[in-house]
Amino acid sequence: MYLKKPQWTEGITPKPSPESQSDSPSTAVSDLVNSLTTQRVYREVTLALRTGLTEVRAEFSFLRVRGLRSLLKFLRSIAESDSTINLFSQTQSIPELQVVPVLFQHSLKEVEDEIVRNLDHIFGVEPLKITAPSTDSEVSLALRVLEGCCLLHRDSAVLAHQHKAIQVLMNILPSRGVAEQGVCLDALTAIMLDSSDNQMDFEELNGIEEVAELIRDKQVDENLRLKCGEFLLLLIGHVNGRDRPPLATVHEDIRQLLGEKSASLIWAASQFGSTLDPEQRLTALHIQARRVLESLDLY
Repeated sequence: MYLKKPQWTEGITPKPSPESQSDSPSTAVSDLVNSLTTQRVYREVTLALRTGLTEVRAEFSFLRVRGLRSLLKFLRSIAESDSTINLFSQTQSIPELQVVPVLFQHSLKEVEDEIVRNLDHIFGVEPLKITAPSTDSEVSLALRVLEGCCLLHRDSAVLAHQHKAIQVLMNILPSRGVAEQGVCLDALTAIMLDSSDNQMDFEELNGIEEVAELIRDKQVDENLRLKCGEFLLLLIGHVNGRDRPPLATVHEDIRQLLGEKSASLIWAASQFGSTLDPEQRLTALHIQARRVLESLDLY
């Protein structure tokens, strides 16, 4: 999706006049153009969502992957403007346009043994519907889309909680490849941000222990261990409500799992540069995660 400015709007916005007359013809034309532009962009947003979600609901994995790529591209395009983010948020109040439920019903659906409850598909003319399982690539894309939705639209975290998102992601974390595990940690951060319900689920499922087990294991890929370090830093410094529940004991949990030295380092490092720009924050996060890893490897 490309949210381009239509050519017919060029040069139509008037220059401000000294009198600033609100009822001037040029102001009325400008208001009309803005209204038409908003309607056009809203139609583009809904069209992009309908098209992507239709493919994500498909039975075949390659179609779902194509739909997820389309949705991810769409989310990146709307993230450039507050007005388009607002339009996206409006669409998420419409059930048939909600992205998060579709992700958990299809690409992130947990694989279960299918039980044949009747033999109608054998003795009748109705074929048995078979859905292809999700590939690693599909799961990774679905997690990225989930992350984007939760960062752009906070109520998406509520929808994620309704579909037991933490439980699903905690099942993905130990069972998929390194790339998917890293994306899973990013998605966990996004859905727990400012969401006490998801944080409570994370605590009840012993999420800290799962992450600590990965970061302690020297046989695990180093990049994944670094990602675990970044996750713990973000969890304490930005996701967690400090001394408020539901993660009030997270620092104590980390101290017991990783030791006093590493826990203190994580706590101190998690307070890094709130005044830094986003790029500097990311660099600082990488550096501090490396230090956490080094403190663990010393013992």
